[in-house]
Amino acid sequence: MFLIRIFLCVGVYLALSFTLASAEEPLTLKLWPDGPPSKMNSKSEATKKLIDSYGKPGPNRISDVLEPTITIYKPAKPNGASVIVAPGGGYMFLSWAHEGTQVCEWLNTLGVTGILLKYRTPTRDEKEVFTMPVEDAQRALGLVRNHAKEWNLDPKRVGILGFSAGGNLAGHVSWDRGERTYEQKKGLDDAGGPDFLIFIYGGGFLHKDDKSKFREGFKIPTDAPPAFFLVAHDDKLNPVETAMLYLEYKKQNLSAELHICAKGGHGFGMRKDVHPINDWPQRCAEWLKSMGYLASK
Repeated sequence: MFLIRIFLCVGVYLALSFTLASAEEPLTLKLWPDGPPSKMNSKSEATKKLIDSYGKPGPNRISDVLEPTITIYKPAKPNGASVIVAPGGGYMFLSWAHEGTQVCEWLNTLGVTGILLKYRTPTRDEKEVFTMPVEDAQRALGLVRNHAKEWNLDPKRVGILGFSAGGNLAGHVSWDRGERTYEQKKGLDDAGGPDFLIFIYGGGFLHKDDKSKFREGFKIPTDAPPAFFLVAHDDKLNPVETAMLYLEYKKQNLSAELHICAKGGHGFGMRKDVHPINDWPQRCAEWLKSMGYLASK
């Protein structure tokens, strides 16, 4: 009973801390006022069964996103930095709480404006699962930079943070240098990528048949943004790939920091457990500070 009371008190304290760190109720905006540039295919039976295998969707796990949005979490004491947060979910759903809302609330405690991205999903029946979500993230970047003055943000300190599939999305937005797949509009879009990347147990860049190399056509560009990489050694999906991505940064003498912890698995997000990896927000905050992203505007 005593331990239960302690945990309850800690939970209430953390919730109160996050609440005090936020300046006002989050604001939600549509990314595509006239509708998305392309329509998603209907879900196949295979995709429906795969999604159902994870249980029923709810407020903490969102699917069937046809109208993508951003939700702006403003801190009580903003320093001008902002981070677009892309939850994971295998391009089937969005892990909305522990990889979304809670992340934005944590960013607020650092003085950072959290921009929660609700991107189109599921996209597993599209030609490329990431194309539409990447379009949504690129439009989100454009909106943040075009509204930087209005929202009291520094347009040169706009980062992106992604978990799992959201990490794949964040990687594409940070590293792809080809033409965009939708028509750019003045006042809504921006040609640049994010100023920094936080890549949490992401993947999807390895060759389909040979996991010892990257897929054909992929490479880390010479102007890739500074990156913070984090993954667990016992993650069954992405630890080797994360290390390979970091090594590509190292080969090109690009700024990056890599954390691989022994235990933690996949999909931990902001959940608290007994493993050191669950202190990753503190390590990430230290990196953000060391890179100068938390300096006041």
